[in-house]
Amino acid sequence: MEFKKQIADQLSWQVCLLVYDEECRLCVSTKQKLEELGIGQAESDVKFLAYQSDAAKRILGSNYRPGRPDAAFLIRPSGEVFQGFEAFLPLILNLPGGRLLLWWLRFSSARRLAEWSYRMVARHRYRWFGEADPP
Repeated sequence: MEFKKQIADQLSWQVCLLVYDEECRLCVSTKQKLEELGIGQAESDVKFLAYQSDAAKRILGSNYRPGRPDAAFLIRPSGEVFQGFEAFLPLILNLPGGRLLLWWLRFSSARRLAEWSYRMVARHRYRWFGEADPP
Protein backbone atom coordinates (compact mmCIF):
# COMPACT_ATOMS: atom_id res chain seq x y z
CA MET A 1 0.00 0.00 0.00
CA GLU A 2 1.27 3.45 -0.83
CA PHE A 3 2.59 5.19 2.30
CA LYS A 4 0.42 8.31 1.94
CA LYS A 5 -2.75 6.21 1.58
CA GLN A 6 -1.74 4.09 4.55
CA ILE A 7 -1.41 7.21 6.72
CA ALA A 8 -4.73 8.59 5.46
CA ASP A 9 -6.44 5.29 6.30
CA GLN A 10 -4.95 5.32 9.78
CA LEU A 11 -5.93 8.94 10.38
CA SER A 12 -9.57 8.18 9.56
CA TRP A 13 -9.94 5.68 12.39
CA GLN A 14 -12.55 6.03 15.03
CA VAL A 15 -11.55 5.63 18.68
CA CYS A 16 -8.38 3.58 19.00
CA LEU A 17 -6.57 2.22 22.04
CA LEU A 18 -2.88 3.00 22.48
CA VAL A 19 -1.43 0.36 24.78
CA TYR A 20 1.71 1.56 26.57
CA ASP A 21 4.08 0.16 29.21
CA GLU A 22 3.14 1.85 32.50
CA GLU A 23 6.33 0.55 34.17
CA CYS A 24 8.61 2.39 31.73
CA ARG A 25 9.58 5.97 32.57
CA LEU A 26 9.94 6.92 28.87
CA CYS A 27 6.55 5.41 28.02
CA VAL A 28 4.76 7.17 30.88
CA SER A 29 6.46 10.49 30.06
CA THR A 30 5.49 10.12 26.40
CA LYS A 31 1.89 9.39 27.38
CA GLN A 32 1.83 12.50 29.58
CA LYS A 33 3.27 14.65 26.79
CA LEU A 34 0.69 13.30 24.33
CA GLU A 35 -2.06 14.09 26.83
CA GLU A 36 -0.75 17.67 27.08
CA LEU A 37 -1.18 17.87 23.29
CA GLY A 38 -4.81 16.73 23.65
CA ILE A 39 -4.30 13.12 22.65
CA GLY A 40 -6.17 10.75 24.94
CA GLN A 41 -8.50 13.47 26.20
CA ALA A 42 -12.30 13.22 26.03
CA GLU A 43 -12.55 14.68 22.52
CA SER A 44 -9.61 12.65 21.18
CA ASP A 45 -9.94 9.59 18.96
CA VAL A 46 -7.22 7.81 20.96
CA LYS A 47 -7.51 6.38 24.47
CA PHE A 48 -4.60 5.07 26.55
CA LEU A 49 -4.48 1.65 28.17
CA ALA A 50 -1.69 0.27 30.35
CA TYR A 51 -0.14 -2.97 29.04
CA GLN A 52 -0.09 -4.31 32.59
CA SER A 53 -3.89 -4.06 32.94
CA ASP A 54 -6.29 -7.00 32.70
CA ALA A 55 -8.12 -5.14 29.94
CA ALA A 56 -4.97 -4.96 27.79
CA LYS A 57 -4.31 -8.66 28.33
CA ARG A 58 -7.85 -9.48 27.23
CA ILE A 59 -7.90 -7.08 24.26
CA LEU A 60 -4.44 -7.99 22.94
CA GLY A 61 -5.19 -11.71 23.09
CA SER A 62 -2.41 -13.65 21.33
CA ASN A 63 -0.32 -10.45 21.04
CA TYR A 64 0.00 -10.29 24.83
CA ARG A 65 3.12 -11.72 26.47
CA PRO A 66 3.68 -11.75 30.25
CA GLY A 67 6.32 -9.30 31.46
CA ARG A 68 7.47 -6.14 29.75
CA PRO A 69 6.17 -5.47 26.25
CA ASP A 70 8.63 -5.09 23.38
CA ALA A 71 6.63 -2.23 21.85
CA ALA A 72 3.54 -0.07 22.11
CA PHE A 73 0.32 -1.28 20.46
CA LEU A 74 -2.47 0.55 18.69
CA ILE A 75 -5.77 -1.29 18.46
CA ARG A 76 -8.39 -0.19 15.95
CA PRO A 77 -12.10 -0.62 16.70
CA SER A 78 -12.08 -3.43 14.12
CA GLY A 79 -9.61 -5.33 16.33
CA GLU A 80 -6.66 -4.80 13.97
CA VAL A 81 -3.45 -4.43 15.98
CA PHE A 82 -0.40 -2.34 15.05
CA GLN A 83 2.74 -2.32 17.13
CA GLY A 84 5.98 -0.44 17.49
CA PHE A 85 6.59 2.48 15.17
CA GLU A 86 3.35 1.73 13.28
CA ALA A 87 1.34 2.35 16.45
CA PHE A 88 2.37 6.01 16.48
CA LEU A 89 1.71 6.88 12.83
CA PRO A 90 -1.88 8.12 13.43
CA LEU A 91 -0.57 10.57 16.04
CA ILE A 92 1.98 12.31 13.82
CA LEU A 93 -0.24 15.18 12.63
CA ASN A 94 -1.01 16.08 16.26
CA LEU A 95 2.68 16.64 17.03
CA PRO A 96 4.59 19.89 16.60
CA GLY A 97 6.30 19.57 13.22
CA GLY A 98 4.05 16.63 12.36
CA ARG A 99 3.48 17.65 8.75
CA LEU A 100 7.22 17.90 8.15
CA LEU A 101 7.77 14.53 9.81
CA LEU A 102 5.02 12.98 7.72
CA TRP A 103 6.64 14.40 4.56
CA TRP A 104 10.03 12.99 5.63
CA LEU A 105 8.56 9.54 6.35
CA ARG A 106 7.34 9.15 2.78
CA PHE A 107 10.93 8.29 1.83
CA SER A 108 11.65 4.59 2.39
CA SER A 109 15.11 5.23 3.83
CA ALA A 110 13.67 7.70 6.35
CA ARG A 111 10.95 5.25 7.31
CA ARG A 112 13.48 2.43 7.79
CA LEU A 113 15.61 4.75 9.95
CA ALA A 114 12.58 5.71 12.06
CA GLU A 115 11.58 2.05 12.51
CA TRP A 116 15.15 1.06 13.44
CA SER A 117 15.36 3.97 15.90
CA TYR A 118 12.09 2.95 17.53
CA ARG A 119 13.30 -0.64 17.97
CA MET A 120 16.64 0.52 19.41
CA VAL A 121 15.04 2.84 21.96
CA ALA A 122 12.37 0.25 22.84
CA ARG A 123 15.02 -2.41 23.44
CA HIS A 124 17.09 -0.19 25.78
CA ARG A 125 14.40 2.04 27.31
CA TYR A 126 14.74 0.65 30.85
CA ARG A 127 18.52 0.94 30.81
CA TRP A 128 18.49 4.48 29.37
CA PHE A 129 15.41 5.97 31.05
CA GLY A 130 14.64 3.72 34.02
CA GLU A 131 11.44 2.48 35.57
CA ALA A 132 8.42 4.68 36.22
CA ASP A 133 7.23 5.37 39.71
CA PRO A 134 4.40 3.00 40.67
CA PRO A 135 0.96 4.36 39.66
